[in-house]
Amino acid sequence: MIGIRNISYDAAHTSTQQRANLRRLPAEHRVRVYTGDVAISTQPATLEALLGSCVAVCLYDPCLRAGGINHILLPGGCRDCTGTRFGVHAMELLINELMKQGADRRRFIAKAFGGANVLAGLVSATIGDENAKFVREFLAAERIPLIAERLGGTQAVHLHFKTNTGKATVRTVDGSRLPKLIHSEAAYWRSHLDDKDFSGEITLF
Repeated sequence: MIGIRNISYDAAHTSTQQRANLRRLPAEHRVRVYTGDVAISTQPATLEALLGSCVAVCLYDPCLRAGGINHILLPGGCRDCTGTRFGVHAMELLINELMKQGADRRRFIAKAFGGANVLAGLVSATIGDENAKFVREFLAAERIPLIAERLGGTQAVHLHFKTNTGKATVRTVDGSRLPKLIHSEAAYWRSHLDDKDFSGEITLF
């Protein structure tokens, strides 16, 4: 399965129409999944995400040996909640696109990462906790087993997910990269302040 389909894109990253790409990846591909992206592959691929307060959910079908991840900025609850940077839509899109490629949701297993409280003093100090809470509750409601997680805390992480094996590896982000990550996530957050309706290495599996 080769090619990239853009759902929506705004290069400025400043309006409520933030980038939200669904990426279908070729074999042996390696790609960074940015805020608002959803990426899947039915062939071997490594998906990467740099996560502070954002959360990435890795979904895997062990029989099809296919998987994907999303990169969630907010749990949802504002006027523009159809964007893939918002939790419910990002999760539904990830599930549905994998199923379109032959995955069976009854076989899905999940891993989740991020949700650190790295934005204290800049925006909501609890957004990481809120994202983590959303992911756990969504997966429980959908009866998708969450078999591994690194959620919460105060340290940003760099995630690598192998779509053909389901293996996820996370490393703590070093200090030189943290300011850029914090600035990026805070910029996304500030772009939504006018939405008054807004209510070391670890290897897992």
